[in-house]
Order: sequence, then structure tokens, then C-alpha cells
Amino acid sequence: MPRFQFTIHATDGKARRGTIAMQRGEIRTPAFMPVGTAATVKAVKPQDVRASGADILLGNTYHLMLRPTAERVARLGGLQKFMGWDRPILTDSGGYQVMSLSELTKRSEEGVAFASHLDGSRHMMSPERSMEIQRLLGSDIVMAFDELVPTTSTREVQAKAMERSMRWARRSRAGFDSGEEHAARAALFGIQQGALDEGLRKASADALKDIGFDGYAVGGLAVGEGQEAMFGVLDYAPGQLDETKPRYLMGVGKPDDIVGAVERGIDMFDCVLPTRSGRTGQAFTREGPINIRNAKFAEDQGPLDPACACPVCTTWSRAYIHHLVRAGEILGAMLMTEHNLWFYQALMADLRAAIEEQRLTAFANDFRAKYQAAKG
Repeated sequence: MPRFQFTIHATDGKARRGTIAMQRGEIRTPAFMPVGTAATVKAVKPQDVRASGADILLGNTYHLMLRPTAERVARLGGLQKFMGWDRPILTDSGGYQVMSLSELTKRSEEGVAFASHLDGSRHMMSPERSMEIQRLLGSDIVMAFDELVPTTSTREVQAKAMERSMRWARRSRAGFDSGEEHAARAALFGIQQGALDEGLRKASADALKDIGFDGYAVGGLAVGEGQEAMFGVLDYAPGQLDETKPRYLMGVGKPDDIVGAVERGIDMFDCVLPTRSGRTGQAFTREGPINIRNAKFAEDQGPLDPACACPVCTTWSRAYIHHLVRAGEILGAMLMTEHNLWFYQALMADLRAAIEEQRLTAFANDFRAKYQAAKG
């Protein structure tokens, strides 16, 4: 298999159906990456994540560097061997968590000094250190280290953060390239910043293309700005990036967010929503999300989603899962999470088929009509 090769098989409007080929396997796009924050997709075994249709997982640099540490993971053979997943893994750079979870952060041109949210120990995360951690983890797709600021910041603050992120992107590129064996088999993605400002986004995209990356992420969204504002950026941001490379929307998202983003040219997604929602009693269905804790499901003998062919829906009733969740049984969280992962992967498969068959608009409109009517 090649180190990294992205092939576009079909397009429908701005949407693309493609394949990323890497040494550990192929990734069908549009792709949804379940989040395995601490070397595990919570409540689901790796083989069951794969059975749901996932081609790639996401691991978290910040959490893994603190526990069990990237150095320990490296000694134990890398992230894939450690967690029992033999396919590609994308690791984020740690930047978002450093700035959102850590206490006593201090930003400088060097990087971000921070205190661990676990024990208060002090650390420095820089572009070079981020590349080193992701190399020790054995990541297949490495993310450049960037600086994130709220979309509510002033344009001056956003511009300074974007410009620093572009300087850090160049340092990330140099740090990744120094990785020899790892760099020879892994890929590096740059991250576009610029909040909701089209001019800043364009400047960021131009800087990233000048450096050169295997793929490009649209960063700084899904942080509270709302779907309308996010779609407003996605109407232009993907087109500012290299159209021959994958485009990754970080941290997205809700099913209707994903459908709208695919229509606007996004190829890759990740989000904790299907797993986190599963653990808190929310199941995703074609007719909209349901809260299985509700009393109306106590004697409902139907499946979570009548249109779903997952092992959960073909075996257990809403009534049984309602009982498990209300009783606080671990199996309840496991079954809910497994179903939600299947739902997300089925949605991606439906999107890929719709693009191939030139019927994406009809599929997306039908999906939204059913899903959002139920939500409302």
C-alpha cells in the first residue's frame, strides 16, 4: 500500500466520494472517525467498532501524553498494538485540549505551557513536542499543532492566533519530516484557522498550501458558533484548500451537521457525540434522536431504530435497553453506544452511495425532513 494516496471516485455538486489508501488500510470517504480519546472508544471493543463500518479511529495526544504517556505506549509497541486496532489512527495535536482543559496555561511563540488537569504537573506543548508525541504513539495521520481562540474574539486576536498557527504549522512540518521511519509511512495534515472571517481563512489556506500537507482540516468550528454560522464558513472554506487533498472538519458532529458539511465538500469527521450520547441514554435514529430513559419506552418491544440492522436493533427491545439504562447497568451504555456507532457509519455509507449515484440533494433533503422534524 502507498504511504498516502487520496483518490476521488465521484462528485455530486461540491461533495466527493473517495478513498484514502495507507499502509494500514483504506479509508472510505466521506468518513466518520469514532473518538478513542484514551486509547479506547468508550464502552465498545475495537472489533465491534470495526464491525460498525469504521475504517479509522481518532486518538487524543493530550490525554495519552499524560496517561499512560506516549513513551510508555511506544515501549509497548505503539497505539495500534496497545489497544488492539490494526487499522489507521488519526491523532489530534493536543492543542484544543491544552487550551480548553488545562489550568494555568501560558501561551508564547514557543508553545503552550500548561498544568495537567489530572495532577497539576507542568508541561510544555510545542509543535515539535506534539510531533514527537504523535510519532511515539505511532499515529498514521498526524495533525499539525495550532492555536485556537474563541470565534467571539476580536478580529485582531483571531488574526494573531491564525498567523501564529501558520508559523507553528511550518514547525510541525519540519518536526514531522525529521521523524525518518515514521514520516516515511505516516501523513501530516495542516489545520486552517481564521474563525468566521473569510479573509483570515483565505490567508491561512494560502499559507498551508505553501507549506504543503497530505490533507487539510477546517479548524476552529463546532465550538459554539451554531450550525448557521458554521455552514456559512463551510460555504467557502473547503474551496480555499487544495481540492486534490482530503478535507477534515474537526469535532463535527450532529448527524444533520455532517450531511450539510458533506454537501459543502468535507471528506472526514470526528465527534464524541455517538459515544457520549450513548452513555447518557440518547439513541440516534432515522426519525431523530430519542431518550431511551423516557417512561414511554418501558414496555416498547420495538428496536431502537426500526430501520437499523445493527446487532443491538436486531436482538434487543427498547424496553430492555430502557431497563438497563434506568438501572445503571453497564450493558446499557455498551448497547446504546454500539447502536449509535452503527447509525453514524450507516449514515456515511448512505452519503457515499448518494454521491456515487448523483442523488445527494434528494437524500440530504429527505434525511433532514425526517430527522429535524422529529427533533423539533
